[in-house]
Amino acid sequence: GQAEEIFALGDQIVETLRDDSLRRSLPFRIGIPDSMPKSMVHRLIEPALRLERPGRLVCRESPLSELLAELAVHRLDLVIADRPIPPEVSVRGHEHLLGESTLSVFAAPALAGRLQGDFPRLLDGAPFLLPGEDVAHRGALLQWFERMRIRPAIVAEFDDSALMKAFGQAGDGVFAAPTTIADYVCRQYGVRLLGEVPDARARIYAITTERRLSHPAMQAIRNAASRALTPAPRA
Repeated sequence: GQAEEIFALGDQIVETLRDDSLRRSLPFRIGIPDSMPKSMVHRLIEPALRLERPGRLVCRESPLSELLAELAVHRLDLVIADRPIPPEVSVRGHEHLLGESTLSVFAAPALAGRLQGDFPRLLDGAPFLLPGEDVAHRGALLQWFERMRIRPAIVAEFDDSALMKAFGQAGDGVFAAPTTIADYVCRQYGVRLLGEVPDARARIYAITTERRLSHPAMQAIRNAASRALTPAPRA
């Protein structure tokens, strides 16, 4: 009778929930802080679109604290960030260090032509576009200036990496970006590579509520990171 049909339907739903293929077809939701270089993120997550059975990717951009709050209530599956979970954020999650890249410094050709001397001395007094306080590698960059006794003229600060590069493209200042995307930055923004900052590194983390990166999209992202980034040395 009707009761049997309801029980049979219940069994079907349980079987469907057990079916991994359903899980794979659900949207895979990724949070990306404004501070992350977009081309680097694209390089990491694009392979998830080329899976044999890709789900739809949903990419959300917000400050890291907001993204971690969304992750905590399972509105996001993954956050890609340039730092681990900050101590003041009470979110239980797992950080997976995907790798790191040194930084390089770039300038529009007209500005590069006006800078005197060799790298890194040519940065002394040069107009510089500094990453904002939300950007994890800002501190390492400032420390490197101190060590090298270089004093650039900080003309602007940007939390958003794409906006910073747009100002750099216009010749408003020198800027830094991860070395792993140096070729792309030069091509896309028509800028020149001035030199590498070996001591300052951008690190990339995958933050999830799972201990293991079990979802096929997460595995694709980790594999892309192993090709695009240098494995970070174990502490």
